[in-house]
Amino acid sequence: MNIRNRRGKPTAEVHTAALNDIMFFLMLFFLLASAVANPQVVKLLLPKSSAGEQSVAKKTVTVSITADLAYHVDKQTVPYEALEQILQAQMNPGEEVTIMLYADSTVPIQNVISVMDVANRLKIKLVLATEPKKD
Repeated sequence: MNIRNRRGKPTAEVHTAALNDIMFFLMLFFLLASAVANPQVVKLLLPKSSAGEQSVAKKTVTVSITADLAYHVDKQTVPYEALEQILQAQMNPGEEVTIMLYADSTVPIQNVISVMDVANRLKIKLVLATEPKKD
């Protein structure tokens, strides 16, 4: 029998049973948070670009053109004829507004240019959204 006094030897124990649960909940939180990061965007297949993201103004208005040429302003479907009035209504005097234009890669360039013309008439900055190229 080994009957010795172990008071002189300290023992270190690490309980990692709860660590797995914490890591799972953190992963789940970030997964859900990334899915709702920008709820104003209509799901589109964007063209690819090697340029990085640009900085935008404090107030942004999202304009999307889907493959079936439907126009959306912040997820609200609008006809092209009413686009200028809706964008004008979203502008406040003295506030810097930027339009984030999301156009499906199959949309003809004329439709993109027509939204750019509306932005130029209203003197609003416009940024064309793209996906980064995968090398």
